[in-house]
Amino acid sequence: MKKHFFSHLLEIDDLHAELENLDMTDEEKIHVIKLIDESIHHTILDAILSELSEDDKKAFLSHLDSDDHDKIWEFVNNKIDNIEDKIKKAAEDIKKELHHDVKSTKEGKFIE
Repeated sequence: MKKHFFSHLLEIDDLHAELENLDMTDEEKIHVIKLIDESIHHTILDAILSELSEDDKKAFLSHLDSDDHDKIWEFVNNKIDNIEDKIKKAAEDIKKELHHDVKSTKEGKFIE
C-alpha cells in the first residue's frame, strides 16, 4: 500500500486480518485491500476538502500532487483547526463501515 501523508494517524491491519478469514484468492484479497485503501484515502480527502475554501482546495491539491508530506501537513495544519482529530474521525467512520461490509460478507449477507 502506498504511504499517505496521514498514514501515521490510522491503523488498518485489523481490516487486513479480517480479510484473511474470507474465502478469497490472494489476488482477490490484494484487490480488496487496494479498494479499502482507496476508500479511506478518498474519505479523508473529502474531510479535508470540505474544510477548505476554493482557493485553498487548489493549493492543497497542488501539494498533494507533489507528494511532499511535510508541505501537505504544514498547509492543512495552518488552514484547518484540529485536522488530525478530523482525519482520525473520518478514518474511524469509514473503517466501521468497512468492518461491517467484511462481516456481512463473511456471514453471506448482502451489504446494506
